[in-house]
Amino acid sequence: MSDVIFTTTATAKGGRDGHVKSEDGLIDFNVVMPGEDKSETGTNPEQLFAAAYATCYDGALNLVADKKKKDIDSTLTADVSLLKDPEDNGFKIGVVLHVEINGVSQEEAEELAQEAHKVCPYSKATRGNIEVELKPKAV
Repeated sequence: MSDVIFTTTATAKGGRDGHVKSEDGLIDFNVVMPGEDKSETGTNPEQLFAAAYATCYDGALNLVADKKKKDIDSTLTADVSLLKDPEDNGFKIGVVLHVEINGVSQEEAEELAQEAHKVCPYSKATRGNIEVELKPKAV
């Protein structure tokens, strides 16, 4: 591994009908299969991934804007979908990132979104592995 800056740990047991907990206890959720009619409530891997990707990408976006001396206010919404994978009859995920940026033109919003996609660690990790669609919008 490269120079490690930070490491965290989460432990899951029982998969999509189980439990996930971070080492510090801030994440401590039951996990349930999405779409199933159950009385039990809980999160799912797609929801956790959406929260993490949105947070990471928004951080990258603000870093890029800061380096370009752009004063922005941004909101990032990640739609993470569980999809059927026709290649192996299994499943895969797809992501749509809705990038709302206040303080720039539409053209600048599109440029900042593309630049952030190049530097965001989650974008780097998923590049070439899953479909990610960017939807930047100047607001």
